[in-house]
Amino acid sequence: MDVMERIRRQVEGNPVVIYMKGTPQLPQCGFSSRAAEALKQCGHKFVYVNVLLDHEIFEGLPGYADWPTFPQLYINGELVGGCDITLELAASGELQKMVDDAVAGAKE
Repeated sequence: MDVMERIRRQVEGNPVVIYMKGTPQLPQCGFSSRAAEALKQCGHKFVYVNVLLDHEIFEGLPGYADWPTFPQLYINGELVGGCDITLELAASGELQKMVDDAVAGAKE
């Protein structure tokens, strides 16, 4: 399966996915750390992909949604953005609502 298909399946098959450097427990960059922490504060499980362990995804993901940097957050199959956008949404309370709605929709 080609990398774009793998990414598509990950993004569309999970309500909340973050592509990051490292893991939520052991992030490998400050931006990934802050974005993952904002997601953890929402109180729901989410899927993460450590782009440092998958060279194809590291190389291919920037072209998937035309977003050049990491982390990348996807909710309900749509690119939300990177660290700055994730933190802005968290500060306004909108990230909580988006994650709550995505997780609830996945359970239906």
